[in-house]
Amino acid sequence: MEDYHKPDQQTLQALRNIANRLRINSIKATTAAGSGHPTSCCSVAEIMSVLFFHTMKYRPEDPRNINNDRFILSKGHAAPILYAVWAENGFMKESELLNLRKVDSILEGHPVPKQQFVDVATGSLGQGLGAACGMAYTGKYFDKSSYRVYCLLGDGEMSEGSVWEAMAFASYYQLDNLVAILDINRLAQSDPAPLQHHMEKYQRRCEAFGWNAIVVDGHSVEELCKALSQARHQPTAIIAKTIKGKGIPVAEDKMGWHGKPLPKDIADGVIKDLQSRILNSSKRLYPSMPSEDAPPVSLRNVRMPSAPSYKTGEKVATRKAYGMALAKLGRYNERVVALDGDTKNSTFSEIFKNEHPNRYVECYIAEQNMVSVAVGCATRDRNVVFASTFATFFTRAYDQLRMAAISESNINLCGSHCGVSIGEDGPSQMGLEDLAMFRAIPTATVFYPSDGVSTEKAVELAANTKGLCFIRTSRPENAILYNNNEDFHVGQAKVVHKSNDDHVTVIGAGVTLHEALTAAEMLKKERINIRVIDPFTIKPLDSKTIIEHARATRGRIITVEDHYYEGGYLHAVTTLSKIRCKKCIINVYS
Repeated sequence: MEDYHKPDQQTLQALRNIANRLRINSIKATTAAGSGHPTSCCSVAEIMSVLFFHTMKYRPEDPRNINNDRFILSKGHAAPILYAVWAENGFMKESELLNLRKVDSILEGHPVPKQQFVDVATGSLGQGLGAACGMAYTGKYFDKSSYRVYCLLGDGEMSEGSVWEAMAFASYYQLDNLVAILDINRLAQSDPAPLQHHMEKYQRRCEAFGWNAIVVDGHSVEELCKALSQARHQPTAIIAKTIKGKGIPVAEDKMGWHGKPLPKDIADGVIKDLQSRILNSSKRLYPSMPSEDAPPVSLRNVRMPSAPSYKTGEKVATRKAYGMALAKLGRYNERVVALDGDTKNSTFSEIFKNEHPNRYVECYIAEQNMVSVAVGCATRDRNVVFASTFATFFTRAYDQLRMAAISESNINLCGSHCGVSIGEDGPSQMGLEDLAMFRAIPTATVFYPSDGVSTEKAVELAANTKGLCFIRTSRPENAILYNNNEDFHVGQAKVVHKSNDDHVTVIGAGVTLHEALTAAEMLKKERINIRVIDPFTIKPLDSKTIIEHARATRGRIITVEDHYYEGGYLHAVTTLSKIRCKKCIINVYS
């Protein structure tokens, strides 16, 4: 990076003026809304001023330009000051800030991607840095571009383990294009943060995780300019000592003001005082333009180059079929990337890694961070992202998954070793809650393939389906059921066994579909005919096909599943209003 040139006095004063205007607009917006976090905004005013009007390179009229530097407000409750920034740089009207938190305004209480200047939703604390890691990794290794990534965190969220997972990830991969700014304002919501203003402790912790850590006065625009301009050979943490509620005398460094707007009479007095601190300056600051060096990317029509090539009756585990399908998809689509959490030799994502080592990201045993990194990699439509681990281990990243949905993220998750069918490993390794978990996410599509052919089709469909996609794969090897030319669609079930006189409709998926087909042959010898359906996707469920065949079997349905009773496809079937299950059986493997 170029040598640091100290800004002239006019520039420094202009940055101070902007900081106070950001304070004023944050107070105006939260007072008008009757809710919000003005004190959390006021502690970062100088940080936001320096970042957006001195350090970052971006086009203010085009917030999602692929060449822009990225910014993530991990302490999402300080959203009003982010909105104030985008009013300050002319992207939106200042009057719009007074619509903060109104039901018909896009300016929600925490950042969401319906705002063009927001890439990932934040507010559930401790997740922003992981997403920033995904963006920085993409910038350095996939895009090989000069854009940088800046993430602003609060000291309260530094207690979240996911933050330190991200710190370890960034250091290991030498993300020297990543800067974390820590707003150390001492006070959390109900108590002081555990380290309060012990800046040296924050610095030692960051350094222990392999970061370049710089302590600054977070209200000194000059110190911030200098720290943010330093040459970097590793990820950098700017540890900024700030005062919560800075500029609001009644609230400065005082407990009891978190999340509380100022009453109008107090707000008017504070605003008048802040306005008096804005000194005349003829200098107008504009963001620097970014370099135009990010490669154009198209993620449309990410397809397999050919049909599956399995042999009927051949036995293959769907987890292995996933790895083979992913490698195949990556062979002809250079923006397909794969992440895993140290389970690649079990999920078979190692097949992708062996073929495409430069597009594989090992996230190690840090599932929360893995999901956040996936979300970051997928922002601005830069990559088609697949992330895999045992199905059961996604439960520890559920908050990241639900925030990914709020982020409108298009990421694909594969959970292997589902259900009790994994056998001897025991219940700690069994995914028995995963269908319930992903079915509850509004944007999720849930695939449950039953053989190699349907698994390959699921991978291809997931790559082209908006929202979160979850592919549930099994450990046991099972026979190929489908012809290689079989057509599969999201929300379309397959009737795999039927006669003209079936007594009951049986629904199974994965290993239980194969058990149902075995049962069908056994029962046939006793002159009992059953109809067997493979749902393929549990969400959306093919209600039309299920209702049609339920009627044909006089309303009798049995679901056979490898999942807990709650939230599996029994529950999905019984929510269909036009049918009633007479009896539902959960199959448990011993």
